[in-house]
Amino acid sequence: MNPVPTNQASDPAGSASPSFRPLYQQIKALITQSLQAGEWKPGELMPSEVELAGRFKVSQGTVRKAIDELAAENLVVRRQGKGTFVATHAEERAHFRFLRLMPDEGVPHHPESRFVEVKRIRAPAEVARLLELKSGDAVVYIKRVQSFEGQPTILEELWLPGQLFKGLSAERLAEYKGPMYGLFESEFGTRMIRASEKIRAVSADASASEFLKVPEGTPLLCAERVSFTYGDKAVELRRGLYSTAQHHYLNELS
Repeated sequence: MNPVPTNQASDPAGSASPSFRPLYQQIKALITQSLQAGEWKPGELMPSEVELAGRFKVSQGTVRKAIDELAAENLVVRRQGKGTFVATHAEERAHFRFLRLMPDEGVPHHPESRFVEVKRIRAPAEVARLLELKSGDAVVYIKRVQSFEGQPTILEELWLPGQLFKGLSAERLAEYKGPMYGLFESEFGTRMIRASEKIRAVSADASASEFLKVPEGTPLLCAERVSFTYGDKAVELRRGLYSTAQHHYLNELS
């Protein structure tokens, strides 16, 4: 690979305009391009900092600074004495990055899922807008209830771009034992790397009352999340209703 110019790097968008980002950020962008292209798979050991420095014709310190930022963004994981690995949703530490509902007592654990509905539909206008699709494009619609120790706690609706998730069925979702994002990553090549979420308080309507087994009018948390993969491409819209009788929403700020 050719060395990276000190004042210009390849632009993922194909722009010819020069970039005056610090060199380590240019290296970070190139590594991210390799991650997006699948050069190193989720969970796979990446080349060492020395190898990457040789590849990009820069110092090891520059590569280390780029890797530091990628690790802070949860795109890669450093393991003492083993090296740097591509982050994966299959890891235990990743399971609660996007599930922020925590028990008031005891340790966090994974809910049991019951899939109410899985079907392909035409995207409603609002769903299409949030997923940056054309109105009427195919999406996979999923409705499920998640329970902790037999108590229904989360009622979710998900919309996924149909083109990316061809073949996703209720049977495949039910038989997969890991987190849903692990399935999306391993079988559909789509890794969620960040999300934008809005939260508001709502009252349980008749449907929520039935699925969550709470009286109508019970206060619930409503979270609407758009998840993105590489290149800031929206690949999931998720709307969840949370019963907080025995749980709370936890977000650590820094």
